Amino acid sequence: MADKCSEGLLNGAVPGERGKQDKSVKRGNWSNQIEFVLTSVGYAVGLGNVWRFPYLCYRNGGGAFMFPYFIMLVFCGIPLFFMELSFGQFASQGCLGVWRVSPMFKGVGYGMMVVSTYIGIYYNVVICIAFYYFFVSMTRVLPWTYCSNAWNTPDCVGVLDGNLSSRAALNLALNATQKRTSPSEEYWRKYVLDLSDDIGNLGEVRLPLLGCLGVSWVVVFLCLIKGVKSSGKVVYFTATFPYVVLTILFVRGITLEGALTGIMYYLTPQWDKILDAKVWGDAASQIFYSLGCAWGGLITMASYNKFHNNCYRDSIIISITNCATSVYAGFVIFSILGFMANHLGVDVSKVADHGPGLAFVAYPEALTLLPISPLWSILFFFMLILLGLGTQVGHVGASVLGQGGKVGHGGGMVGHGSDILPPLPHVQFCLLETLVTAIVDEVGNEWIIRRKTFVTLGVAVAGFLLGVPLTTQAGIYWLLLMDNYAASFSLVVISCIMCVAIMYIYGHRNYFKDIEMMLGFPPPLFFQICWRFISPAIIFFILVFTVIQYRPISYNDYVYPTWAISIGFLMALSSVICIPIYAIYKVCCSEGDTLLERLKNATKASKDWGPALAEHRSGRYAPAFSPSTESHLEVQPLQPEKSRSEAEAASPVQGSNGSAHSQDSRL
Repeated sequence: MADKCSEGLLNGAVPGERGKQDKSVKRGNWSNQIEFVLTSVGYAVGLGNVWRFPYLCYRNGGGAFMFPYFIMLVFCGIPLFFMELSFGQFASQGCLGVWRVSPMFKGVGYGMMVVSTYIGIYYNVVICIAFYYFFVSMTRVLPWTYCSNAWNTPDCVGVLDGNLSSRAALNLALNATQKRTSPSEEYWRKYVLDLSDDIGNLGEVRLPLLGCLGVSWVVVFLCLIKGVKSSGKVVYFTATFPYVVLTILFVRGITLEGALTGIMYYLTPQWDKILDAKVWGDAASQIFYSLGCAWGGLITMASYNKFHNNCYRDSIIISITNCATSVYAGFVIFSILGFMANHLGVDVSKVADHGPGLAFVAYPEALTLLPISPLWSILFFFMLILLGLGTQVGHVGASVLGQGGKVGHGGGMVGHGSDILPPLPHVQFCLLETLVTAIVDEVGNEWIIRRKTFVTLGVAVAGFLLGVPLTTQAGIYWLLLMDNYAASFSLVVISCIMCVAIMYIYGHRNYFKDIEMMLGFPPPLFFQICWRFISPAIIFFILVFTVIQYRPISYNDYVYPTWAISIGFLMALSSVICIPIYAIYKVCCSEGDTLLERLKNATKASKDWGPALAEHRSGRYAPAFSPSTESHLEVQPLQPEKSRSEAEAASPVQGSNGSAHSQDSRL
């Protein structure tokens, strides 16, 4: 009994229920809460923290940007994060099953699945490019160091050709007379991508990228082969090692000449920009997307928590860790860029960039200036791989993949399109697990639970095949199109509707009582106010800001044709349209003689809404064992020791987490 009590206390159990079993035998749970926290950190901390936030910070007033950024974190980021975690944990269901709370809004869950599918497809292509750079860095001289390669053009000027003074002078002359391109930019565009001239001209598949895409999907599948039981072990490495690499790069960066200049450029506050609405819009968007709200991943991960886990504490820890990582990454990036600017004799703004322009052009070129450059390159791209896998998609926003900003140091442009939305975190483990969990929970029978590994394999194979067109010569155009439209304003709409459905359709009082039953205390007054008023208002502000700041997508000097932009809007609409379509379907199928009666029945919580384990269903959730509810409730044995001995003689059944359990342990 002492062991059970201590286990309950560690899990945040309510004092009056310490002796209860708090594990779901059918779905499985995280082995411990550290695994959940690390997975959530890996989900929230993605490529955008490294290649988007530092750029946003210096562009929007340096240190002054921190003020609106943390205001939005407190009033929007943490409350939404807590809402999604508590939503999934209370019902122990994925992004579809949780909508038993108000069945008419189940289309929100389908919209989350559609968004996760889009992001899962193209985000793994970004990871495969990082894999490619990781492999080619295993050489004595990085291939993008000099301009003496077959793919280079006469406009190419390398930073290591000649001495410093002549190179700086040449850069200034080139700025005034012609478009200068760096060897890293030409390597990226003319060798890695072999870029075509139009989005409709797919060209050939780039076989090196295709091979790396296969590698990335195999890695993701192997890490999820046993669900959260396997991914929970992997995150001990994928969520922590990037911090080791960041620290190594930070220590190396601040010891370089010119590093302080870069850091001051990153942090020096411009207080006059505080009054600029665009700065507040960028801060709100960055917080919203970087935490991964409305993807379904947070709901899915929290659904594997034990019922009494303190998700309130977890949401604060994870959100603050995510934002602190963004700030820390800024020091790493701008210390190196400051060194590069000092080496070239130009302003830091000439070398600052974001998206692939930073990850695959500017930063790799800066690494060529360091002694033992292949070592630093291997570390950097290995960090990008781990960030991408731990958060694959996470959420790259409308401009995370490289619109805007100068690349290199002389004026060569890597894109100048929309800077509307910051990146989403991006979540390969969590995105795939979100889709698989939604499918398995929706079907819900023993046959598919025992075959969850095959469902995971099927989703991974489908994701690989759908990603093949993105490895063609026009692949980057399609990748940017999906990034800009498939996961931008639709996420804002989904999140806004989710807040309204929970707070005003299901009822804020009901939801506050649910959280009190789960955690042992109601949500603090601050969160109650944010959920009902402040957070929805900020989400609406982000939506309006997105529409006002919209500009058609472009890449370099290439302007997307109308038909391509139309496809982008259709992708965005495909996730949002799920909500009204399913709502109409549910109203039509509901009982009632009038439309009002049908609406009431369609929005009313279903009978099987509530805690998954029967022992947690108290008060208004006290189970009435009817055929409609028995299939959704899991009853734990009253005598665990006796049941365990009986289970050893029973035939094992494969659980949703890949572990064996007995049919005798459930109704």
